[in-house]
Amino acid sequence: LSVSSPSLLVGMLIGGAVPMLFSAMTIRAVGRAAYLIVNECRRQFHLPGVMEGTTRPDYGRVVYICTEAAQKELVGPALLAVFAPVLVGFWLGPIALAGFLAGSIVVGQLMASFMCNSGGAWDNAKKTVEDEPKDMAKNTGKGSEKHKASVTGDTVGDPLKDTAGPAVNPLLKVMNMVSILTVPLMVVYDALASLAKSRRTEVDQ
Repeated sequence: LSVSSPSLLVGMLIGGAVPMLFSAMTIRAVGRAAYLIVNECRRQFHLPGVMEGTTRPDYGRVVYICTEAAQKELVGPALLAVFAPVLVGFWLGPIALAGFLAGSIVVGQLMASFMCNSGGAWDNAKKTVEDEPKDMAKNTGKGSEKHKASVTGDTVGDPLKDTAGPAVNPLLKVMNMVSILTVPLMVVYDALASLAKSRRTEVDQ
């Protein structure tokens, strides 16, 4: 494999983009699922007796929404993980597929480490503020402006450290496994395509 190969370079660029696209899809999925759950909680707050504590909320509905959203939102990222290496391998050839895997592993590792560490930092920042004594004059503790800012950061940090960051590892595993299983077909397809191209060139000459 040579870095000067255009196919290899293009494959590396596409492979590096896939973990970023995958992470964006998973983070947006968490946001959509959270939106549905928040709406359901708001709806149940208006039911008689829920806010007063005399009526038990419908916890099962919230669990159902979360489970359904998790299963539906997984379809897009799963299709990306399965079909991205197949499309690259058949479209650009086995050399491009090798670059695709190399680019995805390097960028995916960096993305996973970044998201897990930054998400954990945001989460720990909120906990640190909550452990402080509550003092509005010094802007410390729960209810302070600093605490509100840390909650906003943790809202972004949780999807990073709990969803997008850890999910990059199975993404890489699935893409490598699919590539190993399909690369023999890609080699044959590439050889036949090259043979057909040479024959067309001979006929044109």
